[in-house]
Amino acid sequence: MSETNSSREAGALDAITGKPMPKPIPAATLVIFRDQPGSNAPELLMVERSAKMVFAAGAAVFPGGRIDDADFEYARALGHDDFEEYGARIAAVRESIEETGIAVAVDGNLDARRVSEAREALHQGTILADICNQFDWQLELEKLVPFTRWCPPFGEKRVFDTRFYMISHDDHKAQATVDETENYNLFWGNAQSVLDRAEAGEVKIIFPTKRNLERLAQFGTFDEALAHVKQHPVVMVSPHLENREDGEHLCIPEGIGYPITSEPMDAVQRGFRK
Repeated sequence: MSETNSSREAGALDAITGKPMPKPIPAATLVIFRDQPGSNAPELLMVERSAKMVFAAGAAVFPGGRIDDADFEYARALGHDDFEEYGARIAAVRESIEETGIAVAVDGNLDARRVSEAREALHQGTILADICNQFDWQLELEKLVPFTRWCPPFGEKRVFDTRFYMISHDDHKAQATVDETENYNLFWGNAQSVLDRAEAGEVKIIFPTKRNLERLAQFGTFDEALAHVKQHPVVMVSPHLENREDGEHLCIPEGIGYPITSEPMDAVQRGFRK
C-alpha cells in the first residue's frame, strides 16, 4: 500500500491563524468490521469518548489513540524495518484491547478471561510486548489493512497524525465493553446508521469521522472495502479551507475515495470545538 505526504513539513503554518503548527502526535485508529449475514452493510465498532477528554470530547469515534514509544520499540524487536508503520499497527491492536476489550490481529488463547487480564495489565501500565510474551500471543499485523491517514492543518491544543486501519472481526461472541476511563459508551452499527444518528442529534461525530463513515457506507461487506482500498492507495488527508458563494467550507481532495469532500464550516464538528 503506497502513501504520499508521509509527514507534516517542518515550519508548517496553521491554515486559519497563520501561526506555526505544533509537531503532530502520531496516532493509530482501527475500523473493526463485523459482517452481518443477511444484511446489506457490515457493522462497525464505535466508542463514545468521555466529556472530560481533551480531544473529541463526547464524540463517537473508532477505537484508537496515540502511538507510544513502546509500540515503536516492539515493532523493531519484531524485526520490522518500517517501525513507524508497524508501531502504528501495534498501537491500533493495543488500543482496541484497552478501549473495547476485543483483541484483534492476535493469535493465541483469546478466551474472555485472558483478554480481560491483558486489558487490565495494559491499564496498569504493562506494555503489550510483555503481555504477548507472558500469554504466548503472536501479533498478526498483516491483517490490518491501511485505509487512510489524516493530519489537520489547524493548530489545536493537540494535533494528531492518525493512521486508520481496517480489520474484519466476525466473532460475534466477543463482547465489547467500555473502559470507563476514556470512553463512556460503545456500540456496533453500520456506517449509514451512525451517520443517521448523528444527523438526528443522537451522537456527535467530528469532521474526519463523518467523512470516513460516508466512505465506509459505500461497502456492503469487508471484501468490498478491501477492493476499494486497492483502487485508492493511502494518501495524507489534510483538510483545507475554501471560500465559496455560500460561505466558507472545510474540504478534502477529490479522487481519493471519499463521496463527500466538503462541508460548510459553520456545520463542522471539530476535535476541540462544538
